[in-house]
Amino acid sequence: MTFAEARRSRSEDRRISPVFWVLLAVLGTSGWAVRSGYGNSGFGVFLFVVAGWMVSLCLHEYGHARTALHGGDISIGAKGYLTLNPLKYTNVLFSFVLPVVFVILGGIGLPGGAVYIERHRIQGRLKHSLISAAGPLVNVLFAGVLLTAVGAGWFADPDRLIEIGGRTWDLSPLPAALAYLAMFQVSAALLNLLPVPGLDGYGIVEPWLSPKVRRAVEPFAMYGMLAVFALLWQPQVNRFFFDVVYGITELFGVDRRVIGIGDYLFRFWSH
Repeated sequence: MTFAEARRSRSEDRRISPVFWVLLAVLGTSGWAVRSGYGNSGFGVFLFVVAGWMVSLCLHEYGHARTALHGGDISIGAKGYLTLNPLKYTNVLFSFVLPVVFVILGGIGLPGGAVYIERHRIQGRLKHSLISAAGPLVNVLFAGVLLTAVGAGWFADPDRLIEIGGRTWDLSPLPAALAYLAMFQVSAALLNLLPVPGLDGYGIVEPWLSPKVRRAVEPFAMYGMLAVFALLWQPQVNRFFFDVVYGITELFGVDRRVIGIGDYLFRFWSH
């Protein structure tokens, strides 16, 4: 391969995928529709939140991949992880499809995760920890931007207030949709940062554990996420978890009732 061919190949490995551009187009179009009142606002909120969640999943995995590339794994580009194409993930079902299904049915930000990183190429425990932390930090940043926008009233529209059950709320649909999407980012970040095998939180602390501890934990890695969600099905644990989530959103001036209205609009098929 000539130098020019190698350079062209490297450029193609990092070119943003048409799939991601389509997701951005859906996000922007549905956001405009919700903002302008075009069509069914509930369906518009649904499209906006689902598209926004898909975009965040792509950016989450991109965070892992980009950090791994700078950490020493030069195979990342050839795998297509820098194109923001979710179809390039090692397991599309677990990293993309199921998180979207959980958002639609369960109302919780299921952590995805399926970029295969060749860890033997990376030297230094700190680099390994940073690679695992990069994904959740993307969700943290995403949530911070959304909550700041809603809390500051950047998208408030007094001419388009929401009416539910005969009561008019001092809130327009787009801020409610943004708050609901932000809730998923917060919940995903919190879950992913848990030091549980199979989640990014464990990936952060794993390099600092002794080989003996890592070998003992390894057989349970595939069950970590299942155990977390089994716990979340318990009413008391679920209530505590979402109290933490709403406590974080309220730090930005976004009340849980705003998120509840976003949830109401999102589930347009139920009313």
